[in-house]
Amino acid sequence: MSAAHIDASGAHWTAREILQQPQIWLEVEKLHAAEAARLEDFLRPMLSQPDLRIVLTGAGSSAFIGECLAPALARKLARVEAIPTTDIVASPDTFLSSRCRTLIVSFARSGNSPESVAAVEFAERRVERCAHLIFTCNAEGALLQRARDMKNARVVLLPEASNDRSFAMTSSFTGMLLAAALTFRVAPAGAARLRSIIALADQVLAGCTPTLNALVHEGFERVVYLGSNELQGLAREAALKMLELTDGKVVAAAESTLGFRHGPKAILNERTLVVIFLSNDPYTRRYDLDLVAELRREAVAGRVVVLSSGTQAQLQRDDVVLAGSANCKTEVSDLELCLPYAVFSQSLAMLRALSLGVRPDNPSAAGTMSRVVQGVSIYPHGGSP
Repeated sequence: MSAAHIDASGAHWTAREILQQPQIWLEVEKLHAAEAARLEDFLRPMLSQPDLRIVLTGAGSSAFIGECLAPALARKLARVEAIPTTDIVASPDTFLSSRCRTLIVSFARSGNSPESVAAVEFAERRVERCAHLIFTCNAEGALLQRARDMKNARVVLLPEASNDRSFAMTSSFTGMLLAAALTFRVAPAGAARLRSIIALADQVLAGCTPTLNALVHEGFERVVYLGSNELQGLAREAALKMLELTDGKVVAAAESTLGFRHGPKAILNERTLVVIFLSNDPYTRRYDLDLVAELRREAVAGRVVVLSSGTQAQLQRDDVVLAGSANCKTEVSDLELCLPYAVFSQSLAMLRALSLGVRPDNPSAAGTMSRVVQGVSIYPHGGSP
């Protein structure tokens, strides 16, 4: 598909922001190298406290960044929870404990969503010992401006290009995910390691076009993304991306690999595409492969595609195996796999939208969705905003 055709079809920014992600990741790694000492000084005293509660928060795709990170952080730290800002704002008493030492980690592309700022304000007024670490892509955002007035807050401002101009979050999603993973040391740092991950993403961008086009040509009406641990959060993000970019014309769902059998499997029919994000954890992968075999044996879904990494043999012709890089001395973690797997799901959503005549840069034909959520009233609660 030519650049001119992409532009004429309303995918100018979406396509470019998907393609720019490897470069954004390199810039994020440089940013981390420059900021690591400052952030370490801020985080070290808190992370050494055994009673610390870490809340990863955001709205929509930004919330799913937290869901991707939470399993990796939970293995390293005691109490980690991914809670959307939309939940915090709707019920502060449920999700904020006044006496619990808390680090609020906020993710926000623009920082202008009403819930993003309100969640910080609620936490400030309700939690006695509270600190904030904010990842954002917008230097002019309300959340960043608020943080500048707070002694107990630090901001990680991502490169300007990551502030996606398209409707859906793409490079902002993976950029903030990588920045947080490096900050909390749940992903190995260093340009050499990152280039190994970029090599996997490059395989998607350069080598998966025939597979993506073939899937789109089949005209699936439903898509289900499945994954475990960190990849379950990515599955939810992938499903949202399909819903957003196709303006709801494709029904998209997400579930954990084991959870899929417990009811959600009812979504399957001959017009359903199932994409399974295969885990690199040997134990978890056994459950993934069991479900792959079951779905293909039952042959109810129109197509079952496995996205995997490593040296394992390709399961079927349509599966996508991203070969590991020689520079990667250890197995790529599931958290790291979120980056190239996200590129695959973003590309699939954009191409399916184009096949339906939907303009990905601004997909909402009815005008009911906007790049930055608007029209949300924030009501006073117990002395909070």
